[in-house]
Amino acid sequence: MSNYAPYSHSEEYCLVEGKSGLFYPGVRVENISFPLTISAVHGAICSCLANGDQPVSIYQDEPHSELLEFWIGEFNTKRLKSLQDSPTLFDPLLPRGSDINNTLKELAKNCVIPHSNFPVTALLETPDGYIPGVNVEVSAWSLGLCAERTAIHRAITAGYGDNLGRLHIYAPKGDFSSPCGACRQVMAEFMPREKVVLHHGNQTSSSHFVKDLLPYGFTGSTLKKIK
Repeated sequence: MSNYAPYSHSEEYCLVEGKSGLFYPGVRVENISFPLTISAVHGAICSCLANGDQPVSIYQDEPHSELLEFWIGEFNTKRLKSLQDSPTLFDPLLPRGSDINNTLKELAKNCVIPHSNFPVTALLETPDGYIPGVNVEVSAWSLGLCAERTAIHRAITAGYGDNLGRLHIYAPKGDFSSPCGACRQVMAEFMPREKVVLHHGNQTSSSHFVKDLLPYGFTGSTLKKIK
């Protein structure tokens, strides 16, 4: 698992056990816009839910994630004090030969959208294949994750933070698929020179550079702490 914490240097990791028996890894993924930071538990639980699974327990050494008690209460999860030997980890990677359009459509069944009923799916290219993501909503609207950020968090957790390729996005109920401002800021941090391919509801698509989607994104080198 690969932590990304250049602003706090906090080493934050966790494993969330799903009802299926799979363990979903999570790491802290910070953003220069601090409120967009995804904690280890936040990311792991959303990864679990995005796989059609239900979180049942959390294992995390200190430091603990922000809002850990919220996530425990939200899903009535148990706190594990130790791990079984060689837990089976969830691997999000899909093979490179996957049909992008069909996969984006198939992923819609995993969207967790009790509030909006508006599915969004994503596929993030890496050197070894595609990392999928879907939008996940929870009781606190501000703590859901968009499909794009679910995919990015999964990819960074899996060690692909320095090798993110094009990001494909599909919103079947949208007139025009387009990432929200928060996702654009996150993409600007991790893949500023890459392209985003928007797959629209009318079966057309358009391709855009991240820098063009967020021409004046927030930056600031002084925010990075020196160890």
